[in-house]
Amino acid sequence: MRVEEALDRIADLDPSLCAFIEVWPETAQTRAPDPELPLAGLPFAVKGPAGIRSYAARRLIAAGAVPVGSTSVPGPGTYWQTWGLGTHGRTLNPWRADRTPGGSSAGSAVAVAAGMVPLATGSDGAGSVRIPAAWCGVFGLKTTNGLLPSPDRTGLASAGVLTPSAADARPYLDSVLDEYAPVRVEYPVRARWSPDLGFARTDPEVESVAQAAAQRLASAGVVRLDGCPLTLLDPAEAWQSVRRGDPSAGAAVRTENDRRLDALYADVDLLLTPSTPNRPHGHDGPGELYSTALTWAFNLSGHPASSIPAGFTSDGCPVGLQLVTPRGSDVSLLEMAVAAEPHAIIVRP
Repeated sequence: MRVEEALDRIADLDPSLCAFIEVWPETAQTRAPDPELPLAGLPFAVKGPAGIRSYAARRLIAAGAVPVGSTSVPGPGTYWQTWGLGTHGRTLNPWRADRTPGGSSAGSAVAVAAGMVPLATGSDGAGSVRIPAAWCGVFGLKTTNGLLPSPDRTGLASAGVLTPSAADARPYLDSVLDEYAPVRVEYPVRARWSPDLGFARTDPEVESVAQAAAQRLASAGVVRLDGCPLTLLDPAEAWQSVRRGDPSAGAAVRTENDRRLDALYADVDLLLTPSTPNRPHGHDGPGELYSTALTWAFNLSGHPASSIPAGFTSDGCPVGLQLVTPRGSDVSLLEMAVAAEPHAIIVRP
């Protein structure tokens, strides 16, 4: 996609979807692409007002990519962080306008899902990349905690990216990592499926769609499921204590979950779960169910995690399949997602 095409699509689609806070047509169009740079002329969006100053954005620009605007994030009062406020109003899910796109990287997910940009940056402190990726039917990656610089002093938030497919995220990792080298993954990958991590209240239809995707991966020879259960302790209180600046309050839960995850990755190389326990909710909030229930354990533990499209519920809502691998295995995780995605996806009913 060229910069001009991205700007045209934003002008056409954003008044209804409200994915952007700002668009920078003059600045973007004056950047002459350097054909010697790997991402010469690639348009991309940045998350939120401060996104252009992020480490990832600076690295993408240095590689020749062109920022075209900043995307919406939740506004004051949206404590659940699941939908954004763009220039024209609240951000809409491109599959169902009455549902949230997820958040807090709401606008980034919508901009990618609607084809306004081929790449958008995000950040993920509790699922803020993976949840909107799942609910908008795109690929989302949360990098290993600490792998890339982050302004989050709690250590929970990691840089991430949203792209139409997993393969489209390769240039992102290539640009932001100091040392990027392709890896060879041996298939089938040893994997474990968990519908709820032992504590979440997962919507039965969401579970069914995600589990069917996992089974398709097994049938295609991408994974070999070991059939064992995984039970973690509910990380809600531990995550909240870290966010409050009092990590000692949840230290016991965090330590025990780290022990159980270490034991998991002694046996397998990949964990598969639904990306969210619920389908996209309305714009008034998620009710009593934490949309983060299946994601924020890995912000506490630091593991890299991604969401790939897995299918749709009967009411037309996208479902994501979460892939989680050992700490520091970001490139391997991405390659597994690239291999898995064609088999996980099914067409919309």
